[in-house]
Amino acid sequence: MIQVGILGAGSMGSGIAQVAAQAGHQVVLFDTQTEALDLAQKKLAKIMARLIEKGRVNEAEANEIQERISYANAMEAFADCGIVIEAIVENLEIKKFVFSSLEEICGANTILATNTSSLSVAAIAASCKNAERVIGIHFFNPAPLMPLVEIIPAIQTTDANTLLARELINSWKKVTVIAKDTPGFIVNRVARPFYGEALRIYEEGIADFATIDWAITALGGFKMGPFTLMDFIGNDINYTVTETVFAAFYFDPRYKPAFTQKRHAEAGWLGRKSGRGYYSYSEDIEQPQPNKDHALGEDILWRILVMLINEAADALYFNIASKRDIDLAMTKGVNYPKGLLAWADEKGIDNCVKAMDLLHKTYLEDRYRCSPLLRKMAAENSTFY
Repeated sequence: MIQVGILGAGSMGSGIAQVAAQAGHQVVLFDTQTEALDLAQKKLAKIMARLIEKGRVNEAEANEIQERISYANAMEAFADCGIVIEAIVENLEIKKFVFSSLEEICGANTILATNTSSLSVAAIAASCKNAERVIGIHFFNPAPLMPLVEIIPAIQTTDANTLLARELINSWKKVTVIAKDTPGFIVNRVARPFYGEALRIYEEGIADFATIDWAITALGGFKMGPFTLMDFIGNDINYTVTETVFAAFYFDPRYKPAFTQKRHAEAGWLGRKSGRGYYSYSEDIEQPQPNKDHALGEDILWRILVMLINEAADALYFNIASKRDIDLAMTKGVNYPKGLLAWADEKGIDNCVKAMDLLHKTYLEDRYRCSPLLRKMAAENSTFY
């Protein structure tokens, strides 16, 4: 069983280290900050204690998992690793420097993986002399709990290394999907309308935060509404992802950020972590009540859902991933109640096209252009499944 290196001991890196150790690997967790390593070690001990309490592991198993992880503040500790997964700040220049440094330390066959959620894997790979061993392995936070992992081969990555990476992550009991190296990959691309269209509906004065959230959860079956979820993620983080995807797609209006979210981030109204976002999280504050008008709620739900379906269809049209992997990514990565392409079949492809065309006719914005794939399928009376 290969030794696994994790570069970065933040919440994501330490979570991936836990997953690898639980799968039986010897793990080297590296960080330049000793404080981060100490915190990761203490956090893992607390997690193991909770798992013992819940009966998920016994004391001996918990000790073995913790003993499999060694903590290092020198990258030379990665010398014997078969794979190194980088989980540091989303900064391309820093990542490129790190990968070129790793190549000097690791063996010729070591797979070098990045956990980036939005940066070009090809650009990171280009920093290495042997770019064919670089790949994206994108976990979702928290890594021990979230089942989905996106595997993103760069154009330089060999098929053999892609297969090795996927087989390894599958052996960790994760659900893997293969995504093309394009902005946002599958989940962070396809999910943009969940936030963006909800913000647009609010900015048009159609409904308030609570009503939009109610429509999505009560009528749509989603576990969280978009504003509750943005508060949970953090408005600063969610806005940055939107802004990054928008710029990476050459400012396609479909991914345009909203001033409402920008102002919340600028005000420090980041959500739960700051005590206030779209909602207040003070104990003495009564939360706003939604307008439970059923017709209004259905209109809100359908507008957001058809935009999500349209984005999923476009992802398939441009070969970002297979239809199976797109639906799997959205159900396992962000807990959607159904795969969006399967949902399109249920709603009717022709109805999806008509809804998109009505939005486009109303607003005359390229944001609402219908996916060519949906239009073609409607003409042929075909379905995704």
